[in-house]
Amino acid sequence: MLFKRKATRKLYNPEAVPAHVGIIMDGNGRWAKRRGMPRMAGHRAGSNALRDITKACGKMGMTALTVYAFSTENWKRPKEEVNNIMALLLEFLKNAEKEIEGQNVQIRVIGDVSAFSDELQREIVRVEKVTGVNDGLVLNIALNYGGRSEITRAVRILADKAKKGEINPEDITEESISECMYTSDLPDPDLIIRPSGEYRLSNFLIWQSAYSEFWFSDILWPDFTVKDLEKAIGDFQKRNRRFGGVEER
Repeated sequence: MLFKRKATRKLYNPEAVPAHVGIIMDGNGRWAKRRGMPRMAGHRAGSNALRDITKACGKMGMTALTVYAFSTENWKRPKEEVNNIMALLLEFLKNAEKEIEGQNVQIRVIGDVSAFSDELQREIVRVEKVTGVNDGLVLNIALNYGGRSEITRAVRILADKAKKGEINPEDITEESISECMYTSDLPDPDLIIRPSGEYRLSNFLIWQSAYSEFWFSDILWPDFTVKDLEKAIGDFQKRNRRFGGVEER
């Protein structure tokens, strides 16, 4: 007698996937501590989670995924941990093509990369060039990134244009500021996910997230799975996004 396998009910509508998702990858250190492991083990496990989530977002047909990997404030961490994170980032970038092979993912790095070693900067340029020919999911990796510093950078760009007489102060609009953001050619994030039990943006995409929906969870980032991503998207799809307008009944 043949038995039909029961179809698994999807946690989200694949026809209404958000175009752009942002993720604050938090909890690597706590994940390692709970297991009696060095913090570096948590960062490595977090890197593996990023690989799986990136592939899932590409298969879902998203336009962009932006992940918070290293903030402008993370330099305050112990020097040994920072050095280990830099080494892991370099390793990730060197293996990037292999990790995303066949996934048609374009990798970009957003943030002030001038603070990184020459080797890491060269690897960033190389990976962006090699994957720049891909036309699928855009993976933005936020490195030495802060939302306030990004806005400051945009203001300086516009101030310099005004100084040179290229624009007048009254020409500066929300749109012109947006055009100076790292993500200027992408839609603003529809959904921002933060695992680890924290309930704040921590200086992540603060200009772009004006109308983003948020999804918080106690799950530590290395334990975050594709199923958790699907649940977050499913919850997002149940919300009524009014963008300041009147609720439809």
